[in-house]
Amino acid sequence: MHSNHLLLEEPIRMASILEPSKASFFPAMTKIVGTLGPRSRSVELISGCLKAGMSVARFDFSWGDSEYHQETLENLKAAVKITKKLCAVMLDTVGPELQVLNKTEKSISLKEDAVVVLTPNQELEATSDLLPINFTGLSQAVKKGDTIFVGQYLFTGSESTSVWMEVSEVKGDDVVCTVKNSATLSGSLFTLHGSQIHINLPTLTDKDKEVISSWGVQNKIDFLSLSYTRHAEDVRQAREFLSKLGDLSQTQIFAKIETVEGLTHFDEILREADGIILSRGNLGIDLPPEKVFLFQKAALYKCNMAGKPAVVTRVVDSMTNNLRPTRAEATDVANAVLDGSDAILLGAETLRGQYPVETISTVGRICAESEKVFNQDLYFKKTVKFVGEPMTHLESIASSAVRAAIKVKASVIICFTSSGRAARLIAKYRPTMPVISVVIPRLKTNQLRWSFSGAFEARQSLIVRGLFPMLADPRHPAESTSATNESVLKVALDHGKAYGVIKPHDRVVVCQKVGDASVVKIIELED
Repeated sequence: MHSNHLLLEEPIRMASILEPSKASFFPAMTKIVGTLGPRSRSVELISGCLKAGMSVARFDFSWGDSEYHQETLENLKAAVKITKKLCAVMLDTVGPELQVLNKTEKSISLKEDAVVVLTPNQELEATSDLLPINFTGLSQAVKKGDTIFVGQYLFTGSESTSVWMEVSEVKGDDVVCTVKNSATLSGSLFTLHGSQIHINLPTLTDKDKEVISSWGVQNKIDFLSLSYTRHAEDVRQAREFLSKLGDLSQTQIFAKIETVEGLTHFDEILREADGIILSRGNLGIDLPPEKVFLFQKAALYKCNMAGKPAVVTRVVDSMTNNLRPTRAEATDVANAVLDGSDAILLGAETLRGQYPVETISTVGRICAESEKVFNQDLYFKKTVKFVGEPMTHLESIASSAVRAAIKVKASVIICFTSSGRAARLIAKYRPTMPVISVVIPRLKTNQLRWSFSGAFEARQSLIVRGLFPMLADPRHPAESTSATNESVLKVALDHGKAYGVIKPHDRVVVCQKVGDASVVKIIELED
């Protein structure tokens, strides 16, 4: 497995580029988050998505009610049983999203240089001259010359279903704008985004809280995607809210950075959040085009060094309606992997796209090819230098396990863990081989009943690059005698053999706790 890895700095034989890629049980080390919706909610289609490489299912509450999403989730559970592939659940909040309401659902044509009024009076009908919005404070938030975008979906810059406008004046509660491009808006609801404008609304809205405390609690969500995160305080408040909801105290919070405000407070948000989603749709509007790549590279580097998962969005928009990505999109996916992304998030491409399974498969293949030329040696040195000395005990063990695995050309690293932290630290050093994370359940009680933890920890590693979880028998604790550890190790090795990642005579690096000591050992397998 290790020998397949090249470096872009090394000369590559052009003919080798044409050689077919080898099939693997793990389509790629980089994970894929798929948004489930109208075009991807049947058991059959979800099964196809899981087989193609989706490991996290995202439920976007910007549209659809709890009943609709529950039906989709039940289909996901059925698909997981059929395919025997684990999948985590992510709830994406609406947040302070501004919307234009079109109650009649008639198409609205807007012409370049025309004047249109945005009004908070929701009783009025939407026309090409007047658009009612769901926010009363827009007139206080904007000034003459500000840019506002309106569209049925987020804006790629090339579609004719979104429009950008310039504020020409503010009249009381109304905002008068000049249309800058001709477009047709169709549907009942359009998103409104003010470029670099502060919207005085809470990040976690009452509607979001209601959905989390009902649908989220009922389904024990693994991840909360916190839309429009602008400050570290947003994450702290969300965590405090989750801490009062039983099992959701274990839910990981991924801060979604989609405005300049979030970018400005990025470092403090990263310290508080469990992971970051770079929402490039809205960010692409807030930032000048030439600055978007710079933010991506800087943000991914910071996430990598902090050992926190980073997710990149809006990569293959054109696959919503086409079977192949554009050349620029294919290169964009590869660069996201080379920049250090843990996962790629697909939104419209799987939600309403015509080719959800093919999109996941294509993105997975691009990720797998990109990983072959990822400069792990340089990355490892950079990470060790950043961590500095003296290293913590766990950090030292994790980096040693990765170094050993690379030196002996191990086919996999097997890590025994209870909380998942040790496995995530190993993955932080981006080994070139998969890390099988053997999650050992722990017995816990709430004074009323006993239960095992471990399922959350296993599913939450499904968003981390290179981590592949396996839930062990709860009778074998992570810190135990060598005999019980050997039996769990045998199960893990059998698991790897069954999926074709471990073969006879392979070397395997094992990271585990024996008593109070952490041990890294190298095993050479026999026939």
